[in-house]
Amino acid sequence: MGDLRMTHILIVEDEEKLAALERDYLLKEGYDVSVQLEGTGAVDSILAHRPDLVILDLMLPGEDGLCICRRVREHSDVPIIMVTARVEEIDRLLGLELGADDYLCKPFSPRELVLRVRAILRRGKTAAGAQPTLSHGDLSLDRERFVCTRQGRSVELTPVEFRLLESLMARPGRVLSRQQLMDVAYEDHRVVSDRTIDSHMRNLRHKLGDIAGRQEGQGGDTDTLIRSVYGVGYALE
Repeated sequence: MGDLRMTHILIVEDEEKLAALERDYLLKEGYDVSVQLEGTGAVDSILAHRPDLVILDLMLPGEDGLCICRRVREHSDVPIIMVTARVEEIDRLLGLELGADDYLCKPFSPRELVLRVRAILRRGKTAAGAQPTLSHGDLSLDRERFVCTRQGRSVELTPVEFRLLESLMARPGRVLSRQQLMDVAYEDHRVVSDRTIDSHMRNLRHKLGDIAGRQEGQGGDTDTLIRSVYGVGYALE
């Protein structure tokens, strides 16, 4: 419990009642919690106080969550859970164009928020104790800096893509089922379809293939490093 009390969570939320509810539930879990009710100054606060996790509302007065997330990601890899009432933004958040680690759609249960927070913080501790760098052929994954390179070139991956590739690289040659990959991608065990994993893997293979293709002067190819096993899952060749 002592370690939890040292874990600082910043809530950036303009709905005072919701912010208070989130704070109370997280305080009960033993976390150190602070609240900011507007977007203005949030980036400076995050970079100055370096919280262990940020719960960031999408729609904020002053500066919205999209801008805040983008600006924070230029300087920090602090875990960010985006909160939104705009369903049309979900695809963008799932695509993690912004660099967010997870999202919640209003209205949500405070207990679900607590579970998401636990999962992300636990994932961070696990990664911290793991081998910092994974390598496979011309592919390299730096877990500490969240950097993927192939043939010396940087590959821009979303957090979900990074976790999927990390899981495959940790077990080269082994076929991982879609369910295993879903557990890796979504530690909160949300309900997602096989198609969601297939979509992430398709994007991942395209990004890796694009790097290899550009190195050969082609580009845009679908990578064959990740093998699809029909009806089962995926493996790293």
